[in-house]
Amino acid sequence: MTDDAFVTAFLSGSLPPTQFHHRDHLRLTWALVRLTGVEAAMKRVTSGIRYFATQHGQAEKYHETMTRFWVLLVGHMVAARPDITTFDEFLAAFPMLLDKDLPYRHWRRETMLSPAARAHWVEPDILALPA
Repeated sequence: MTDDAFVTAFLSGSLPPTQFHHRDHLRLTWALVRLTGVEAAMKRVTSGIRYFATQHGQAEKYHETMTRFWVLLVGHMVAARPDITTFDEFLAAFPMLLDKDLPYRHWRRETMLSPAARAHWVEPDILALPA
């Protein structure tokens, strides 16, 4: 599936939850950051993932701080390497993005797993995010 078709399938709700895992979150974010910029991508990714989770009976799984973290980090990496034009090349250049524990370099687990961090943005309490 092309990146455009993937984004469309996700945003329309036609993508099955079995086809939306961590790598797919990254792909969605990468495509939207490249297409719209970080600020607009942040709005589309957060609202899209919230809607997707709710649509599939998993609204409680949505995590605001975690979602925003990945958008900010992917946006930072896209800005560092705007020459990369495919998602596979992007992951090859930044394989650390596949590490689901990456947020815990910036937040204590208790902070990230708190109801507050799930509901709204909570600033990192270990290491600031790259500017």
